[in-house]
Amino acid sequence: MTPSSDSGPAPAGGPGHRAGTAGHRRVVLALFAAGLATFVLLYAPQALFPQLADDFGVSRAASTWSLSATTAALALTLLVVGPLSDRVGRTRILHLSLAASAVVAAACALAPSWPALVGLRAVEGVALAGLPAVATAHLREELHASTQARAAGLYIAGTAVGGMAGRLLTGPLAEVAGWRWALAGAAALGAACAVVVRVVLPPARGFVPAPGGARAVVGRARRAVADPALLALYATGACGVGAFTAVFNTLGFRVEAAPFHLGLGAASLLFLVYPAGSVGSALAGRLADRVGRRAVTPVGVAVALVGLLLTAPDRLPVLVAGVAVLTAGFFVVHGVASGWVPARAHAGGVATGQAAALYLFSYYLGASVSGALAGRLWADHGWAGVSALAGLLLAACGALSLVLHRTRPLVPAPAGVPTLAAGAPLARR
Repeated sequence: MTPSSDSGPAPAGGPGHRAGTAGHRRVVLALFAAGLATFVLLYAPQALFPQLADDFGVSRAASTWSLSATTAALALTLLVVGPLSDRVGRTRILHLSLAASAVVAAACALAPSWPALVGLRAVEGVALAGLPAVATAHLREELHASTQARAAGLYIAGTAVGGMAGRLLTGPLAEVAGWRWALAGAAALGAACAVVVRVVLPPARGFVPAPGGARAVVGRARRAVADPALLALYATGACGVGAFTAVFNTLGFRVEAAPFHLGLGAASLLFLVYPAGSVGSALAGRLADRVGRRAVTPVGVAVALVGLLLTAPDRLPVLVAGVAVLTAGFFVVHGVASGWVPARAHAGGVATGQAAALYLFSYYLGASVSGALAGRLWADHGWAGVSALAGLLLAACGALSLVLHRTRPLVPAPAGVPTLAAGAPLARR
């Protein structure tokens, strides 16, 4: 039987839970719930930036640090948790991360000052790192090869729903009862999802511990940055989420100002566009299983660019449509890239947890830098400055997709030694 390449359609054989089985449904449901919880807690303050700025007496640009501090801490923690998961397993870290992040989220609702809130949000980033560090590697290990890209798309869909739910929950709650009750509501939802994951997620069957010791860890890290395709995927994640975060971090500021003048609750309804991201990532996963990841990624970039252009006019229906299209395109890119990393790493003999951690380190570092920069650009240049930043980052994603298209796919040989897929059609693989 021909083994699957890192980016092409998978064969029918191989180990792991098959689509339609109870084990497959439980793994996908649990990871969907975990993604929901993580992104509810991660992005809960984003709809609250105007209220946080007013209540704590900080600038609009400074208020974005309640999110940027979290993503920065998460990015750094991933460098530790990813390699650790290759040694101790995925499920233990996943359960601990979900429980700890719910507790810290409740503490954020009680923060007595702005420095305390930013500090607690940084701790939240440390606690949240467990899920993204292990999710895609766990899917690769536990699911049948023919369903992995589709399952990764569904996991990313769960993160999209979580991002939407966090903003839709906190915005209206904050308008009625204040930001503290809004963050408390997010903490309660995160705790409920942690319970669901504890009950539903089956024991791991496919995890094999990686060798221990500092030399082995350094060796795995070196291999994870030696492959040009993996480096391009890391950069794709950073640039894609940078563009997306720049738009969403400043969207609330734009619609509360002239000519829109929306309140906090009404502004949070803009996040109803997130199902477009869920649909985009799930559809991208299905297409990647059929025609290969190389063919799908450039399409997502093009869709995101069209959406960004639609946000330019000061007309609310057009703005909403543009944000929806941008969201769909971004989640196509992220859904494909995040599932591609562990597949490529496995085919190249790289520890999947290490590679996934480096992808997400780049991803959240991009979100932190662009999120903070977008706040300053909004203050100095308005939406034109934010759009210019997002456009440059999406153009970089397009260039990277061309690099990935020309990179030869790796196929794991029967003995586990990676080889190049000779003669494979690059458009499909």
